[in-house]
Amino acid sequence: MDRSSENKIVLIVRKTRLDELIARFNTESQARFYVEHLGADFSDYKREHENYKASVQHVQRLLSDLGRLQTIDREFITNFIFGNTDTIVVLGQDGLVANVLKYLNGQPVVGVNPDPERWEGVLLPFTVPDMPRIIPEVFSANRPLREVTMAKAELNNGQTLHGVNDLFIGPKSHTSARYELQIDGHSEIHSSSGIIVSTGLGSTGWFRSVVAGATGIAARLSGNKQKGTPQGNFEWDANYLYFSVREPWPSKTSSAETTFGKITPNKPLKLISQMPENGVIFSDGIENDFLEFNSGTLASISVAEKKGLLVT
Repeated sequence: MDRSSENKIVLIVRKTRLDELIARFNTESQARFYVEHLGADFSDYKREHENYKASVQHVQRLLSDLGRLQTIDREFITNFIFGNTDTIVVLGQDGLVANVLKYLNGQPVVGVNPDPERWEGVLLPFTVPDMPRIIPEVFSANRPLREVTMAKAELNNGQTLHGVNDLFIGPKSHTSARYELQIDGHSEIHSSSGIIVSTGLGSTGWFRSVVAGATGIAARLSGNKQKGTPQGNFEWDANYLYFSVREPWPSKTSSAETTFGKITPNKPLKLISQMPENGVIFSDGIENDFLEFNSGTLASISVAEKKGLLVT
């Protein structure tokens, strides 16, 4: 095969909704019956599937001409060993880009929108036909890169987990999380629905909803009319994180004084679990990739030393 370089390209792809339905119901016809029986539009599933598969084939042809190509499904990235000089191409959506970034260590990521009419793609600045122009510029270090700050959870048993958008620390199910919170020399016992820690990249997601809800409640209770929609956004490369405690419960044995704050490199957040079981820490909404956070476990939440690199 004739190709323009021997640089390695790792293409990350995902299963479509239709792929997942077929895996569940064995055949496309059974998947169609299930979807249409519930009154949904199966043609939308089919159209999305066909567009994505066509984009996968197209980008594979283009990338094979540019370097040594390896294609990996998202379900295998947790155990995949990326080379230090690999160029990573992610065939979106946005969540897939975020999920890949936390398993890298400085490799550049090219976010590609497989279906611009369907996906807005904040983290997907490129389309498939852009690849012959973009990838050689990445190889020659002539493309600008945007740094993304990550969050890091480190346990006292040596386990670590990174978050590109956010971390969740709390109960596996809809029960109360009990833990001791320590930050900036202050300590208190909490009973809550858990804690969300947000990066700048994630500040337009879960963090924004937390800020909007808290602002709305405060406005109602104070009798002041809320003006506009609170944003709470901060820069992707900001050297800090924000944490917010969900539904804290003040009682005789638990406090609710420290429910929101900033985490910096010099001011980590420390949490000591008081949950006998079902305590978890997961990142970026991926609940099946978690650390256990049960009684006696100390979690230190900090700004990660490594940064994500997005090609722009």
